[in-house]
Amino acid sequence: MNAKRKLHIAVLMGGWANERPVSLMSGKGVADALESRGHKVTRIDMDRQVAARIAQAAPDIVFNALHGVPGEDGTVQGMLDLMGVPYTHSGLATSVIAIDKELTKQALVPAGIPMPGGRIVQTAELYEKDPLPRPYVLKPVNEGSSVGVAIVTDESNYGNPIQRDAKGPWQQFDHLLAEPFIKGRELTTAVIDGEGGPRALTVTELVPKSGFYDFDAKYTDGMTDHICPAEIPDNIAQLCCEYAVRAHKVLGCKGTSRTDFRWDDELGEDGLFVLETNTQPGMTPLSLVPEQAKYCGMEYADLVETIVKEALRSAASGADQQGGADGNG
Repeated sequence: MNAKRKLHIAVLMGGWANERPVSLMSGKGVADALESRGHKVTRIDMDRQVAARIAQAAPDIVFNALHGVPGEDGTVQGMLDLMGVPYTHSGLATSVIAIDKELTKQALVPAGIPMPGGRIVQTAELYEKDPLPRPYVLKPVNEGSSVGVAIVTDESNYGNPIQRDAKGPWQQFDHLLAEPFIKGRELTTAVIDGEGGPRALTVTELVPKSGFYDFDAKYTDGMTDHICPAEIPDNIAQLCCEYAVRAHKVLGCKGTSRTDFRWDDELGEDGLFVLETNTQPGMTPLSLVPEQAKYCGMEYADLVETIVKEALRSAASGADQQGGADGNG
């Protein structure tokens, strides 16, 4: 981005997904940062008239600060493609694949990226018998931020088999992804695009003060310790960075992404598994991408401008805004 050129940027935030409060925080941070750099910013809290509002604003580019459906699953990306408006982060095809945990596995595992096994189960099955040996994890197929994740153990109070009236994701979703529970440590690595291609920043370990790294632990100040950089062996840190960049490329991510891991430290490299790649990482004060960028010497406003710059560069070069899960991202 030419430092002298000031842009009109629409920051798209809010929406109606479970992650609306997080998106509003991300959007505010992004908008404030862009305004601090002298850009004109139109803040748009997404509603059903969002296309008309974007058309009326006529921005140079849209900064997509939405999380969850429909801002992260390809819906908004397709709308902006049809409107011919450049936007940040990943395109339509990448977004469709990356938000779906089963499709993500189908893309990443053949590329040599280790992920937990498991299968899609109909919710009704859970009331008859366990789909996997306990302990196992149940999660929605296409939600982010650990929304609706349950760890089912012999000691859990869900019942055995799971009871219909027990509180859990089975009360919200018709089908769920069941995966073996991987004991160990929660790690994450951010990737940022630049002129030299995507690069991994560092590895953060997430240590919840109680329970596991769920939605509340992610976005409630003081509930999770971030150890940045993670105190892990160099070979594990290098492998996290390698897998994160590979996932970013294979999925065709743009701008920035964040890949989450579980690492069973008793098994060394064989104990490292990718859980998912997030194409719309949070930009809140507690978010991991800004934290890792700061550790690498990049201030928050620099990070935001870099994401915008990469989106404009991609649009100007005539690159396919849809990204595509073909490793050309």
